[in-house]
Amino acid sequence: MAAGEKVRVVSLPVLVYSEGMKKPALLLLPLLFAAAAGAKPNFLLIIADDCTYNDLPLYGGQNARTPNIQRLASEGLTFNRAYLSSSMCQPCRAELYSGLYPLGNGCSWNHSGCRPGITGMPQALGKLGYRVGLAGKRHIRPEKVFPFERIEGFDSNCVRNPTQAHDLGPIRSFMKGKGDQPFCLVVALTEPHVPWVMGDASKYPPAKLKLPPNVADTPRTREDFSKYLAEITYMDGQVGDILGALKDAGKDEDTLVLFSSEQGSQFPGCKWTTWDTGLHTALVARWPGKVAKGKRTDAMVQYADVLPTLLSLAGGEGKGLDGSSFGEVLTGKKDGHRKFTYGMHNNHPEGPPYPTRTVFDGEYRYTLNLTPGELYIEKHLMGLKGKAVLNNPYWATWVRDSWNKPKIYALVKRYQLRPPEVLYHTASDPYEMKNLAGDPVHASRKKALGKELRRWMKDEGDPGIALDTIKAFSAAREGKHLF
Repeated sequence: MAAGEKVRVVSLPVLVYSEGMKKPALLLLPLLFAAAAGAKPNFLLIIADDCTYNDLPLYGGQNARTPNIQRLASEGLTFNRAYLSSSMCQPCRAELYSGLYPLGNGCSWNHSGCRPGITGMPQALGKLGYRVGLAGKRHIRPEKVFPFERIEGFDSNCVRNPTQAHDLGPIRSFMKGKGDQPFCLVVALTEPHVPWVMGDASKYPPAKLKLPPNVADTPRTREDFSKYLAEITYMDGQVGDILGALKDAGKDEDTLVLFSSEQGSQFPGCKWTTWDTGLHTALVARWPGKVAKGKRTDAMVQYADVLPTLLSLAGGEGKGLDGSSFGEVLTGKKDGHRKFTYGMHNNHPEGPPYPTRTVFDGEYRYTLNLTPGELYIEKHLMGLKGKAVLNNPYWATWVRDSWNKPKIYALVKRYQLRPPEVLYHTASDPYEMKNLAGDPVHASRKKALGKELRRWMKDEGDPGIALDTIKAFSAAREGKHLF
């Protein structure tokens, strides 16, 4: 920009919802027409699939080897407390791409659908001059709500057996682009989602594994956990290849890289739950010259905060979104962000209804199990066979061994039969094994968090039990949301 040149700012309104949606929202995107397009940073989002955050060495994992993720963390900022609103593939991605909680974007169930007319990352960043692409897994319904440019090279089928080998050519070409146009690229990997068939499981001998306390110790569980760890290492290799492609494209110095492990794995108490091991996600940010190297932060963030963050860094502003920008945390100007994170689970169509809701204040997690008299069942985890060999029969060994092994019985009971209220001191009990809800010492904290959770549910228009029904799910799949 020439010295003395005036900058003309125009606020470009972008409608977030179509008629009939719960919370109309408007994105006001100020465009600096006199600024060079090359001044905007590029964005690269790398997403794993079903990887429990604390199975990674970066978060205390004692088994998996992930040299590329470790190196990325040494070059950037690691978020100790990053969360999703729902520990299922489709709802968490809808949250990430829209900046809205599940009831805001309409995707409150797995394999459901967003509200017609929802817009998000492709549209908002596109209005700011970005080319916005997605490689790998999509898993958003209907696909037209987030019109990413489709980039080939990574397997889009998370249950393919085996996963197709990746080709870096298409993403490298996308990154190089044309001229100075900035890009936003999401590379959504399919590992370590089941089936666990990729990587070299021989590097993880079952007998030598250190199983987390929420996983029952049976021979079959050890065998499957070994396969899962091999997939984590395979995923880590993909992360390294993607970062290498970014460097080859000559864009590594002016690109904000975000790596997320997504939701927890397909072991009981992780995916499809509101436990910390379901909702807590790894999040690492690297941005040379902008983000300090090798640092960690306790600032709490949520998937809904990612889009507002990208918009703010690109010169825009997100209005009417559930999330807010944590850009100043990235640059070291702030140490904190959120006071609370929120979560929900609706079990249909993964099994019979079993709605749960949760709130976390950075130290304690409070959870409401809305149908505590019912038995929790998840058809994939507890099944023996499914499409593309989706399931692994370790669950049957938990049930078999529970009759004479009290620790395993306690884990089966914990998973399937839950009390109405649960309170965990997650800061000292990261696997949330000790329920403090009945302890008078923690009564005031339970009351305060219960009040906050019910406030959030009310604000979101969450009907609770009525949301986890075939009727509500079916209506959402047709774009005729009841709530």
